Amino acid sequence: MSAPSAALQRLRLRTELRRARTSADLTQREVAKMMEWSPSKLIRIEAGEVGISINDLRSLLAAYGITDRRKIDALLDLARGSRKMPFTEYRDLYGKEVLQFLALESAATIIRQYSSLVLPGPLQTEEYARAIMRAYDKGIADEKLDRAVEARLARQEQLTSGAGSDRQLFYILDEAVVRRQVGGRGVMRAQLERLSELATQPGITLQILPLSVGAHPGIMGPFTLFEFETDEMPDSLFIENSRGDTYSTNAPEESGRYLERFWELEDLALKDGVDSLLRLLAARVDAGSDDLEALLRTESGEAA
Repeated sequence: MSAPSAALQRLRLRTELRRARTSADLTQREVAKMMEWSPSKLIRIEAGEVGISINDLRSLLAAYGITDRRKIDALLDLARGSRKMPFTEYRDLYGKEVLQFLALESAATIIRQYSSLVLPGPLQTEEYARAIMRAYDKGIADEKLDRAVEARLARQEQLTSGAGSDRQLFYILDEAVVRRQVGGRGVMRAQLERLSELATQPGITLQILPLSVGAHPGIMGPFTLFEFETDEMPDSLFIENSRGDTYSTNAPEESGRYLERFWELEDLALKDGVDSLLRLLAARVDAGSDDLEALLRTESGEAA
C-alpha cells in the first residue's frame, strides 16, 4: 500500500495531539501558557490548519508526559510526512475552509458527491471551469482566473488519473447540470463528451438524476461525503450554500444521514448507459429539449 498522503498524516497527527492533551487533563490555554505560545497557535495546530516543527512537537509531547519512544517516533514521522499539504501554493485564492476541503478530498479513498447546479470541479473541462468562474466573478483578473483554473485542473488530475486503484468516486448529477449550456454550445458539447469518457473509467461511477423524478432527498442542495482508509478518520460531510459558505462536520449522526440520502438518490438516478446518454446529449446539445429517459429508449432501440 502506498504511503499515506500528507493530508491524511496531518489529520492523524491532529487527532493524536488532541487525544494526548485530553489524556494529560490540560486545556488549550494551559498548554499554550506552558509552551509560551499564543493560544491561536495551538488551536491552529489541533485544527490541522498548520503544521508543527519537529522541535516544537518534541517539547509538546514532553509537556504531555509522553515518554514511549515508539509513540514519539510515530508522531514525529507524522509531522515530517504532513509538511507538504496539497494546494497550499494556492493560499492566495482559497480560504481555510476550501483548503481543508481540498486536503480531505486528496486523502479520501471514497468520495460521494451530489451536484444540483454545476459540475463538480474535478469533472470540469478547462473551458467549462473558466465560464463558471467568470459567472461567479465577472470582474476576476485574468491572472487570478488562470491560477484558479490551474488549481482546478490539478485537482482533476489528482483524482481521476488514479481512479480504479485505491480511490472510488461516486457522482450524482441533477439533470439540470448536464442541460445547462455553460460557456455556450461548443463548450458544453466538449464537456458532455468529456463526461462520457469519465463515465467509463474504472473507479468512477457517474449517475444522472432526471427532472422527472420530481421532489427528491437532494432537493435541499449539493453535498460531498469523504471516507478514509483508516478507522481513525471519521467520515466527513461538506455542504456549500449559494453564497459559497461551507459547513463541514465529522459527526457520525449527520454524515450518516447524508450517506443514507446519497443512497436514496442512487436508487432514483440513471446509472446504466450513462456514457451513451451523455454522448447523445453532446450530439443534440443545440436542441436541448429531449427527455433523458426517452433518449435512453431511443439509444436502446437504435442498438437493437
